[in-house]
Amino acid sequence: MNTESSAGRRSRRRAGAAAGDPHAPAAGQPAADASTDDLPVFPGDLPAFAVQLRRMHGEVGRVIHQYAARRNLHATDVQALAAILDAPEPMTPSRLRAVLGLTSGAVTACIDRLERAGQVRRVREDADRRVVHLHYAADARAAARTHFRPLADALRQAGADFDADELSVALRFLTALNDALAQVSGESAGR
Repeated sequence: MNTESSAGRRSRRRAGAAAGDPHAPAAGQPAADASTDDLPVFPGDLPAFAVQLRRMHGEVGRVIHQYAARRNLHATDVQALAAILDAPEPMTPSRLRAVLGLTSGAVTACIDRLERAGQVRRVREDADRRVVHLHYAADARAAARTHFRPLADALRQAGADFDADELSVALRFLTALNDALAQVSGESAGR
């Protein structure tokens, strides 16, 4: 498994471009997808990738909004449920606030809605009663698993045409992309 960081790959690509990398633009020519921020050249079809990523985001978003509507939840509530489910350790309200980028009041309102809807449980930690952990309720998790099963089936179906090495590269790319996207601020770069 390749554990090289995205920054390491960018640095290596910049060095390769200086050493005659065939993907590098000719001397004195700016790359079509390069910016003044000294970003590496994207060796693939950047517009096609962008279209497919937007399309994937839209399709997943459609299924999420259907689930939210059927459960009388906000889309943010479903994002919170996903964050609780995906957390490597028990989720706390403060970590949820950081993940969702919401104010503490908005997170409290979200957790209150989810608790009233039977989606989550607040559990106080035994060692420090001030610490609250958020747990996905078992019945709610089962209902979500049923609703989102078609997404898992679509992933299996799409992945069936790829071997393990190709899927490993795809996963590595998606992980690097998500890591890079996590660093993007919500403010316009032109400001």
